[in-house]
Amino acid sequence: MLKRKYGSRYDWKRIVERRYAEKYISTTQFTGYVTLLDMNEVAKPLYMTYRGRTVCIANKGYRWLQHFPDGKHFSLTTVFDSTGQIVQWYIDICRENGYCPINGPWMDDLFLDLIVLPSGEVIEKDIDELEAALNSQIISDDEFALAWAEFDRIKTIVVENRFDLLNLTKQHFDLMKRNDLYGR
Repeated sequence: MLKRKYGSRYDWKRIVERRYAEKYISTTQFTGYVTLLDMNEVAKPLYMTYRGRTVCIANKGYRWLQHFPDGKHFSLTTVFDSTGQIVQWYIDICRENGYCPINGPWMDDLFLDLIVLPSGEVIEKDIDELEAALNSQIISDDEFALAWAEFDRIKTIVVENRFDLLNLTKQHFDLMKRNDLYGR
């Protein structure tokens, strides 16, 4: 069974105190849900190591902006540090995005991920997890093929600097920070 991940991260115990907002956006540039998760207090910071470099991706004052585009097979999470600087863009390849009235927007994770650092460096993640999911029949051959096709498509447009959603993150971040959007 695929992991369903919610933008609210309602079940993430690391976040002790949070604020959360979500909004449906429909423009020529983007259509889908956008969520903003403020980490007001965390049990402990979360660090990841990419090619020997350690990066903090969750800590007090950090914010995660997540895009769930309609009809697409990816979700984009932009990590902002406590000063509002982008730490990374994390692209989850997924079977689908959806919405639940109780927990908000979600995506069904297809394991493969791409991380884009502000330097432009692109990191591929979890290829071994996709292979294991296919071998243990968690995903079908069609889902395996879908994951690779979407991964390759997005990697190409990121490398060619044509993944326009990366350029919209600051604009959507400013929109989502408005206090009247908080409430969930």
